[in-house]
Formats: sequence, structure tokens, C-alpha cells
Amino acid sequence: MSKVIDGKAVAAAVVEDVKAASVRLTAETGVRPGLAVVIVGNDPASHVYVSSKSRMAKECGFASIQHTLPETTSQADLEALVADLNADPAVHGILVQLPLPRGFDSDVVIQSILPEKDVDGLHVVNAGKLMTGDLEGGLVSCTPAGAMLFVRQTHGDDLSGLNAVVIGRSNLFGKPMAALLLAANATVTIAHSRTRDLAGIAARADILVAAVGRPEMVRADWVKPGATVIDVGINRIDAPERGEGRSRLVGDVAFAECAEKAAVITPVPGGVGPMTIAMLMANTVIAACRANGVEAPRF
Repeated sequence: MSKVIDGKAVAAAVVEDVKAASVRLTAETGVRPGLAVVIVGNDPASHVYVSSKSRMAKECGFASIQHTLPETTSQADLEALVADLNADPAVHGILVQLPLPRGFDSDVVIQSILPEKDVDGLHVVNAGKLMTGDLEGGLVSCTPAGAMLFVRQTHGDDLSGLNAVVIGRSNLFGKPMAALLLAANATVTIAHSRTRDLAGIAARADILVAAVGRPEMVRADWVKPGATVIDVGINRIDAPERGEGRSRLVGDVAFAECAEKAAVITPVPGGVGPMTIAMLMANTVIAACRANGVEAPRF
């Protein structure tokens, strides 16, 4: 049976480091890291996510600012708010909760955030820095940053000689994850729906990362014995065994059978998921330190 990574424990350790960095920044400069979160509309899931981010920001000692806008807000008004936050020196991180309601151009809004305040790591400047190997100058997208922390804790900082396969080529996760693995000297393959012999390619991976949004797609015969398996998928499936109309969360990996072959594996829930908010806090304190000429922590 493989080692199961406790994402909640790793995330809690990151948060403790964030708190320490926040205290140090305030002690040296008198500045508190400031995180502004913008949400538009009434989507219940988005409000849950925003509330959890705001609570965590306060726990980390940040100045937490939340802007809740009605669905009738115009694109121009939203962009004007982002411009105001860009100009506010007390705000070091800006997060616009996605998805935005229908009718908004999300990409225009995200690209209007200053790269140095883009704590979601979605601006093309930050994406470009990552793709060119500049891990110190930009801000890395939170979920791949969290997944990479698991990889580094398992294999160390240098992945020379290891084969890594990322299943999924999204701009949000697959591509930045591949770039992080490549920067650590892994030999990286990005696989996707058009890949031939996907199972065979996955089975050669020392590090297998699944991020496709297909419940339990990765089976035991896709996993190399002793591999590290990082499951980024979050899928809700019917669970009639729990009662009529009940459901449960599963990943992209068939956990029970793959855990018999992998050396290290992440569960769903409780694996990569908790890392996303933790790395958002990490990006915020990094941005605040850089803005105030203080050496930024590394995570």
C-alpha cells in the first residue's frame, strides 16, 4: 500500500510559514499584506470559495478586502474596480473569482490585473515567466504550485532522471504543471485526449499527474510500480450506496486500485484541494514582500 499524502497537513504547514512571513514583513516595514477578492453575482459555490479565502487571509494576518458586486455590474465597472485596486499600495494581491457571470469577458478582466498583484498566477506575464523558467520573478498559479510542493517533498528539488507525465493540457493547470516539472529537470510528457496509447505513456511515468476531469479514468495498469501519483481531479458521482440521490467526490484516479501500485498518492478529497488556498496565501505574502523590498519567502 502506498503512502497517502495528507494535503490538509501540508497546507497547514504552508499557512504557518505564511503567517511567519507576514509577521516578519510587518515587523520590518509596518506593512500588512493586503488581499482583495472580487466576486460578481450570486453563484453559491463561488461565495463559499470566496468566504474561505477571506477567512484564511484574516487568519494569516492579512488585510482582507472583499468586493461583492451584483450580477448587473457592467464590464466597465468591474474593470474600473480592478484599476483602483491596482493603484492601491495597500493591496498586494488581487483575485477576481471565476467564473464570472455570463456576458463578462473574463480574460480581459484577468489580464487587466497588474502581474505583480496577480496572486492567481493567470496573467500572461506570469505564465510567460514560468514557461521561460523564471520561478523567482513571477507568481505561479496556485494549484500547480501546490501539486509541485508534493512532488518536491517526495523527490527533492532536482528531478533529474525522472520521467513525468501530465495528463491534461489546460492553461490553468496542465501547462504550468509541466513547466514546473521541466524547471526541476524532469523529462516531461504532456498527454491529453488526442494522445495515442495514453495508458502506455502513463505507465512509464515516475511522476504521474492527472488533471482531466474524468472520474477514475486512471486505472492500476496505467501506474508504474513505485510511481508518485498526483490526482488533481475533483468529480462528483452518484453514490446510491449512501442513499437515494446521494453523491461523493472522486478524483481522476481510481484511488483504491492505484494505491496498490504507487509508492505515493494523493487522495480526493484531502489531497491537492487544500493546497490551492494555501498557495494563494503564499503568493500574497510573496507579492507583499516584493512590493516592500523585503526578501520573499520560498514555498
